[in-house]
Amino acid sequence: MTEPEDNRRQVLYWRLLARLFDNDEQATLESASVAVVEDIGLPSALLDPNVAVDSIVQRHPELAAEFDGLMVPEPEDSRDKAAEVRRAALVSKVLLNVFAAAPHTVTAGQLSCWQADAGWLERSLGCRPGELRGGRPGGALTGRGGGAPDLSTLLPAIGPELGAIEADLVKRMHLREVLADPALAAKLSPSMSLIEQLLRDKDNLSGVALANAKSLIRRYVDEIAEVLRTQVEKASTGKVDRSVPPKRVFRNLDLDRTIWKNLTNWSPEEERLYVDRLYYKQTAKKTTPQRLIAVVDQSGSMVDSMVNCAVLASIFAGLPKVDVHLIAYDTQALDLTPWVHDPFETLLRTNLGGGNDGMVAMALTQPKIAEPANTVVVWISDFYETRVEQLFESMAAIHRSGAKFIPVGSVTSAGRGSVNPWFRERFKDLGTPVISGHITKLVHELKTFLTS
Repeated sequence: MTEPEDNRRQVLYWRLLARLFDNDEQATLESASVAVVEDIGLPSALLDPNVAVDSIVQRHPELAAEFDGLMVPEPEDSRDKAAEVRRAALVSKVLLNVFAAAPHTVTAGQLSCWQADAGWLERSLGCRPGELRGGRPGGALTGRGGGAPDLSTLLPAIGPELGAIEADLVKRMHLREVLADPALAAKLSPSMSLIEQLLRDKDNLSGVALANAKSLIRRYVDEIAEVLRTQVEKASTGKVDRSVPPKRVFRNLDLDRTIWKNLTNWSPEEERLYVDRLYYKQTAKKTTPQRLIAVVDQSGSMVDSMVNCAVLASIFAGLPKVDVHLIAYDTQALDLTPWVHDPFETLLRTNLGGGNDGMVAMALTQPKIAEPANTVVVWISDFYETRVEQLFESMAAIHRSGAKFIPVGSVTSAGRGSVNPWFRERFKDLGTPVISGHITKLVHELKTFLTS
């Protein structure tokens, strides 16, 4: 037999589902939910999606502690049915405020309210505000006691969803209004969709708005660089060159070999080893100056690749004996090599477009190939080009010259990308299959070439 508390909880959750999938009120569910909430001593404002959680907590401070860890599961035997009804009302509030459909046009104030509500959702899941949207859930949240469901597999899926909602809200609002307000701009979480909009609108920004936009771009670039630099530094730096005498400094002293070679000088009476000669480790590496030419399609469909490649090029440019060149193109080409050490400055000089004419980039690329055997050309694009056959023949000529040619369909963090099937098949026949997927694949290819 169903108990009254079970019915009350079901009413609240049915009302939540109805409002999530249909913004129109269901009169019966609304009136029943109001009766339940008021009967258990909670404010009816919990049922109004237009009232922020901050406003509820401000008026009823005692509820703040209840929202913290609200959705961290508990063991079945520790649940009180009356408490579950109260919990259902609070859970419904957080979920409805975060996941209910927002109006088509979003104001800066609405974005700020949503970000605050998303912070309460993160707190209810046992995280810090902004932690899930930043993609860094801290620790495995396994509930408040033994036998509870494990949230550690759920949290990584929630974070990207929150990020996607936030990106959509930003897309539907007046971004310049937010950037002009330092307090609102500071609340923005850097994401690829936000960076794309900033890069598209940068020429229309000035003053405080431009400064805040640059700060967001730099924050995002630094986050990507931190990850990619770790991956690149795992590479070996070449084989030891034994033709180069070792440097006779203390840090190169080969202590084990020195002792072994001088064992004949051991004095049993004095219990002392006399050393006639010191031996040092050879640390010089065989390195040949290598030239890396990265050509990036900067059309609107390749924003993720443009950002990742600018960062990656700057990291490789910091390696010894690597000469890095960077070219970006759409229907025009731009040589970004003078700024290759600073991905932030590189991105500020990009001009995201809509067309693809790789031949304009090829005109800048070919003169840079002075020593083919020591050159790698990385061409990053979806290869939906204007002059298809002419471009492919030029790429094939680079491959035949002895240079290493690496066609890349995407260098995204998520590993998504679309590649023109015509180019994909011909690159495969040429023996240079398209790399597509996670950016680590490109990092591996470049490390192999540059450190061989």
